[in-house]
Amino acid sequence: MEKIDVFAHVLLPNYYGKMLSINSDIPKTYAFTNIEALKDLRVRHQLWNGTTKQIISYANINAEDYCNPEESARLCREANEELRNCVRENNDMFLYGIGMLPFNNVEASLHILDEINDAKELVGVQVFTRHLGKSIADKEYLPILKKCARLGLLVLLYPVFDVRKPDNNIVFSWEYELSQAMLDLINADIFKKCPNIKIIVHHAGAMIPFFAGRIDNIMEDKKDDFKKFYVDTAILGNSKALELAIYYFGIDKVLFGTDAPFGIMPNGATEKIEGAIDELPLKSDEKEKIYSKNLRKLLE
Repeated sequence: MEKIDVFAHVLLPNYYGKMLSINSDIPKTYAFTNIEALKDLRVRHQLWNGTTKQIISYANINAEDYCNPEESARLCREANEELRNCVRENNDMFLYGIGMLPFNNVEASLHILDEINDAKELVGVQVFTRHLGKSIADKEYLPILKKCARLGLLVLLYPVFDVRKPDNNIVFSWEYELSQAMLDLINADIFKKCPNIKIIVHHAGAMIPFFAGRIDNIMEDKKDDFKKFYVDTAILGNSKALELAIYYFGIDKVLFGTDAPFGIMPNGATEKIEGAIDELPLKSDEKEKIYSKNLRKLLE
């Protein structure tokens, strides 16, 4: 059975080296940068299971957080080219890449989207729950999302901490931020403004499936919009939680994703998540949908 991991990450050497030259404290701020499989493709290959293909995006070291708009755009273009080369040179392991945008330069981002769309190795962009202190649903970023929808690019939604909050933690805060971003996007009428947008939410849709009853009763007029998101399976196992996500979003909206190499050292939670999916009371064709067919359909 073909398996494609839609949410896997890298930190490629040229881009990371340039970011370190701008701010040498990045490894102290972001401990994940010390994961060897994130940075060293030789280690990645050694630990790879030999069958699961990955769609790769950059770990959260964004140029926009360190550079002016012009430099951010330049660094994103260079990073996307490095990502393209990485996919070409490692096509046994990597299927596609997910591009990077400078959210402090919306005009440049719109041009970069055309470049991503023209690159056969790239199939979408990674966005975050917040950019530069603003929600991804902020009206400033709407032109980017509209163009993603028009071009048919995947939009991978990844969580970041809200710097206004003193109690950020990796266990719960990211799930809250994802859930809040989904709510923000729905309240901004994203699916009316961009009916064809393909947003894939990390961590199985976070809190949304569990709080479906509250959503249905409190947001009756918009409750169906939550089911227009796609979600991945990156919750470090937990078959029952995955079963709930599938029940809520529907079997056609769930994609295999692991967040590799994060979660479980040294190379991520791929095996654990595969085990959780295989434990689900699903037919073989339904598992195929999760592992690859839903993604293949999105890329048609």
